[in-house]
Amino acid sequence: MDILIWSGAALSFAGLCGLVYCILRVNRARKAGLSDDDLRTEVKTVMPINLGSLFVSVLGLMLVIVGIFLS
Repeated sequence: MDILIWSGAALSFAGLCGLVYCILRVNRARKAGLSDDDLRTEVKTVMPINLGSLFVSVLGLMLVIVGIFLS
């Protein structure tokens, strides 16, 4: 069951890296001084990556919990 725990931790870390990427990308767009419409467009393009990263992170945490319960 250690495989479940470590694979879940890896998935959670990958999701966390995706979230950090989204934060940095939007922050870079904010500092670039884009217009309101351009900033909204950038946020709209980052939103699917953000939601996917959250989903991967939640799946990883679920794997960790299942691995702990089964050990």
